[in-house]
Amino acid sequence: MTEHDAHAPAGAGSPAPAVPSVHPGGTSGDPGADAGRAASGDVVAPQARTELDRIRRRWAELPIAAAEQRMPVLRHLLADLAPRTFPRLLALQPPERPPPEVAGAQEVAEVPDLGPAVVVDQLSVLVWDAYAQGNGDGIPDLLTAARRALA
Repeated sequence: MTEHDAHAPAGAGSPAPAVPSVHPGGTSGDPGADAGRAASGDVVAPQARTELDRIRRRWAELPIAAAEQRMPVLRHLLADLAPRTFPRLLALQPPERPPPEVAGAQEVAEVPDLGPAVVVDQLSVLVWDAYAQGNGDGIPDLLTAARRALA
């Protein structure tokens, strides 16, 4: 690693919208709010979207070495969000594929560690999926805590 590489930003540049991996469903109980978000294609609550954008901007500013040191913050958040989307992912598995391990009564879903260059994209997809499954409660607070931990 050269000195130049150590100071290169961890992010890929300008933010791109999250790509959904499940179809949207209602999330807030307010049909008007859900209809507006669904019509725009974004099921994520505005407060969570703002926090995701802030995390993306902060992450893009970090030098690679600093991003690697802070990876556990976002990896922990991914681990917290995965169970909110995992039941839907199980339903999408081909029937010939064996089910994942079961720990007690809850399925175990592990988000692959693809490194600092894509971790924010993984986060965006899991947040979108959680809202699409109707499991968005508390996500803005989790995102806020993670953003503060990155500072």
